[in-house]
Amino acid sequence: MAAPVRGMIGSTSIGNTTSFQKKTRSKLVSIPGTRPSVQNGQLLVSSGVSSLDYVIGGGLAVGTLLLVEEDHYDSYSRMLLKYFLAEGVVCGHELFLASARDHPDDIMQELPSPIVDDVAGMKISEGQSQPSDPENPDTMKIAWRYQNQPKVQTALASSVRFGHYYDVSKTMEPELRQAAKCHSFYQLQETPVSKVRNVLRLGLHSLGSVLWGDDVCCKDNPAHCHALTTFLYILRGLLRTSLSVAMVTVPSHLTQNRAVMGRIIRLSDTAIALESFKGSEKETNPLYKDYHGLLHVRQLPRLNCLSCEVPDTKDLAFKLKRKQFTIERLHLPPDLSETVSRVSKTELAAGCGSTATGNKHLDF
Repeated sequence: MAAPVRGMIGSTSIGNTTSFQKKTRSKLVSIPGTRPSVQNGQLLVSSGVSSLDYVIGGGLAVGTLLLVEEDHYDSYSRMLLKYFLAEGVVCGHELFLASARDHPDDIMQELPSPIVDDVAGMKISEGQSQPSDPENPDTMKIAWRYQNQPKVQTALASSVRFGHYYDVSKTMEPELRQAAKCHSFYQLQETPVSKVRNVLRLGLHSLGSVLWGDDVCCKDNPAHCHALTTFLYILRGLLRTSLSVAMVTVPSHLTQNRAVMGRIIRLSDTAIALESFKGSEKETNPLYKDYHGLLHVRQLPRLNCLSCEVPDTKDLAFKLKRKQFTIERLHLPPDLSETVSRVSKTELAAGCGSTATGNKHLDF
């Protein structure tokens, strides 16, 4: 016990009065746009979507790989990639973008514009409903048995702000975009190594598609499946030993062999899937009228611990507003079957009463 006590005691004054000093921990190098995780101390960066950061445990851990299974039309997965890159531009991170479908410069020109408004204004624009106005005749009237029930909180947000907000209706200023250090797949020249400690964000768009020369999406027994999984295995190993984070989108709905897709998911640290309602029966279903698709969490990382961060709900949906892309808890309207049954019983009682007077005959 002498050694710990000796470490805790800072100094002794002349009057035999001891003063205790707080033990200081080693200070990490401060990098813009990062923060340590409260669960495992891993360095985190924001994905650009605050609600997605909340779902995956606070953000993307540096040195990990995020896999995004694309929706059928690659609309929302492409938007997540642009959010990921835009957050890197605002934070001053280095970028590497590779794509076989569109030129990386075209994707960079579509990055959303950052919003510099206060947090309170952003919470309102993110979809928190305002109190109804009793004087407004167009206000929706709720059934009496649902008026006193607690309101379901659908928004997903952390108590501490992390990352930035963006307006998808506007594109980023060219001056801000050109100030970022971005490397693309088409520029294969060797770049000088920067002496400044910074985070590198890698974005790979539609990896495994036919445009990359792979046959994973064409055959049940593809010949290049081992090449794709080997690449992900090597990429994940390189990320572990570097100050980098990667987002890879894969057209999983085109993959014929589900076993290959399962190996791709297991080779990733975090894996999510986007299911769009476009072209499906759910697009016209009134239950999903407030959403544009579903988000499925396939896998969450286990870093420096035996268990992963488990989200409080697995029923998640996303919607694209005029300015923002948000992820919320899936909240469907209440079932009205009890109301219908109550009306039926009332009508039956009225029918029995009229039968007693002799006006109607009741058939059993």
